[in-house]
Amino acid sequence: MTTATLPPAALAALPPRAPAVRWRGAPDFLVRPAREDDGPALAALSRPFARAGALRERPLAAYLSRASDFLVAQAPDGTLEGGLGLSEHAADGVLYNFCVAAHRQGSGMGGRLLQAAFARARGRALTMLFTATTGSGRLFLGHGFVPTRPDLAPAAWARTLDPDRNARVLARTL
Repeated sequence: MTTATLPPAALAALPPRAPAVRWRGAPDFLVRPAREDDGPALAALSRPFARAGALRERPLAAYLSRASDFLVAQAPDGTLEGGLGLSEHAADGVLYNFCVAAHRQGSGMGGRLLQAAFARARGRALTMLFTATTGSGRLFLGHGFVPTRPDLAPAAWARTLDPDRNARVLARTL
């Protein structure tokens, strides 16, 4: 598989690190790697976003077989309230299926999931992260992502993008 990278001029324009995220007190949730038995909860968490068109519909089997891709945000009672997948494509990574329960949006949970994904990606020696969004992308943009062309993303992933969804592709160096 060939992995496309951004040209040097585009790389120079990307911020080297995400801005620091300030927290008010200790968060009341835990960010951790997902386990296979989190598959049903990830599917349930993702379902409303898929129905609204913000995420692709994925079968439960996809969450079960790819659970190791995910980081999850878990409430003290064990409920999963956020999730984010990170797939690897040579030296690049793709963030996908990012969702935070409606009652948790604006709480910092999304930012914590992104920070954990950045740490995981760095630990795996990935140099670029890509994602696609049908929304504003505000959280991604606030964490150093910039719009880019789909042909600069990992080819295997870019081929799966549905042109009817009008998703914007974003990239960030690590």
